[in-house]
Amino acid sequence: MTPAPGRPPVTDRAAALDDGLNSAPALDTESRTSVDDRLTLRLWLRLLACTNLVEAPLRQRLRTRFSGSLPWFDLMAQLDRHPGGLKMRELSRRLMVTGGNVTGLTDRLVAEGLVERHDDPTDRRACTVRLSAQGQRQFKAMATEHEAWVVELFGGLTAARQAQLFDLLGDLKQSLRED
Repeated sequence: MTPAPGRPPVTDRAAALDDGLNSAPALDTESRTSVDDRLTLRLWLRLLACTNLVEAPLRQRLRTRFSGSLPWFDLMAQLDRHPGGLKMRELSRRLMVTGGNVTGLTDRLVAEGLVERHDDPTDRRACTVRLSAQGQRQFKAMATEHEAWVVELFGGLTAARQAQLFDLLGDLKQSLRED
């Protein structure tokens, strides 16, 4: 295996898989593969490992700093983008979770005073969910810190490498939508 520019030669299979992203003491999904596995499988597992390595500190920081969770943040982010609110069905679609998950999450956010439910005058079965004034303030604080945390987590890559990765993942996303 040829090392990446600026990296030392790879001397064993474990080192071939460890590019500095797998610094956690426990084996992640990618570390369980071997160099004999198909590149596409190793790529898929690397994407999963990177997702987990980014999400874990974000989850911990949201919990510690705001007594919240990543799903709370995601739901509030959707509502922040739509000040008029979203129907539960639309929230479920955007968050890619079941309606039951959205209902439970919304119930907790309503109890915390962060979101409000408003009956739909045209459909008795539906309601619109929007951020409350308190939720808007809370989300603004969360989003500011979240952005700083993400910048920190990706700080190991130069701006040029981040742009390259963004483009490559965009290509992958487009090819998946074409299938």
